[in-house]
Amino acid sequence: MVTEVFSPGILVAALLLFVAWHASDTVAQAVTYGLIAAAAASFLPVFYIIRGVRQGRWTDKHVVVHSQRRLPLLIILVSTVAGTAALALSGAPRELLALIASMVASLIVAIPITVFAHWGISIHALVAAGTVAALTVVLGPLATIGWLVVVTVCWARVRLGEHTAGHVLAGATVGALAMSALFPLLSSS
Repeated sequence: MVTEVFSPGILVAALLLFVAWHASDTVAQAVTYGLIAAAAASFLPVFYIIRGVRQGRWTDKHVVVHSQRRLPLLIILVSTVAGTAALALSGAPRELLALIASMVASLIVAIPITVFAHWGISIHALVAAGTVAALTVVLGPLATIGWLVVVTVCWARVRLGEHTAGHVLAGATVGALAMSALFPLLSSS
C-alpha cells in the first residue's frame, strides 16, 4: 500500500502542482503551469507505462523487471525535458522551472545507473526523498517530518523484495541531493 500511495507518479504530480501554486501570481497561472508540468513529468509517462503493461510489454506499472526499464525511463526523461522546455517558453515561474530541471538532473543520474550499469537504483526512493527535500526548500524545516515517509517508502521497497538497502539508499541520495542542492541554486540564480 505504501508503494502505491507514495508512487513516483503521484508524488511528482503533487509536488509540481504544489510548487506551481506556490510560485504563481494567479490561480490561472498556477493551474496552467502546474498541469503542464504534471502532464509532462507524471501523467503522460504513467499513461505510457500503464498502456505498456496492458499490451504486455512490461510486467507491472512499477516496471520491476530491470531489463524492461530502458524505454519507460527514456520516455519519462524525454517527456520531462519537453515539459521543462514548454514551461520555459510559456514564461513559467523560475521556482517551477528550477524544480522540474532538478528532476531532469536526477533522472540523468539515475537512468544510466539502471540502464547501463544494470543496477536497480530505486526511483520510488529517489522521488520520495526528492519530494521531501524540495518541500523543505519551499516550506522550511517543518517539511522535514516528511523524512518519516521516505524511510517508510524505502522500507516498503526492500520489504517487497523489489530493491536492496543499497538501491533505496542510492535512490534517496540522488533525489535528496538534486532537490536540496540543485533546486535552490537554480531557483535563486
